[in-house]
Amino acid sequence: MAKRVFDLLVATLALAVLAPLLLAAAVWVRLDSPGPALFRQERVGRHGKLFRIHKLRTMHVDASLQGPAITTEADPRVTAAGRWLRHYRVDELPQLLDVILGHMSLVGPRPELPRYVALYPPPLRDAVLAVRPGLTDPAALEFVDEAELLRSASDAERTYIEQVLPRKLRCQAEYAQRANLWSDLAVLARTVRIVFLRQRATG
Repeated sequence: MAKRVFDLLVATLALAVLAPLLLAAAVWVRLDSPGPALFRQERVGRHGKLFRIHKLRTMHVDASLQGPAITTEADPRVTAAGRWLRHYRVDELPQLLDVILGHMSLVGPRPELPRYVALYPPPLRDAVLAVRPGLTDPAALEFVDEAELLRSASDAERTYIEQVLPRKLRCQAEYAQRANLWSDLAVLARTVRIVFLRQRATG
């Protein structure tokens, strides 16, 4: 209950404070390439319930027809505006609305596409989906440069499924089993330091 109240208060305040930035980013997206400013995609939430996540669009509108779901560094499908938005994770900020709606939490396992959730081993799947997905979590911070890591892979999606996803799942399951409000505050602080100030985690 305390976590949900905390999520609502912080997400509402953050959305109000960041509204000018989000509006400016949305205008930039529209001017940079044809298509809507927002991008919505089906993800798997708590207990396996599907929901549509909100993001600022960072790729061309026909990107899904031109390549895999995995995005790598220097992916030609990413727009010029999208590169900056992805670098600072500004494209993820509309998910504050998903937090307010109750589909997500500020901190929790990042929500995946159904096609990848179908590959989760049952014990890890149950653990990870027992909590609300989040804007950030320890696994997301460990793989903050995931697109760059996958850049040199001959098959980025296969590398993601076979190497990256298992490590993420173990980290997410551990978070889900031990999480509390204080650990969430620590994750949020690390997120600001790593993502927005571009400093590496030290533990």
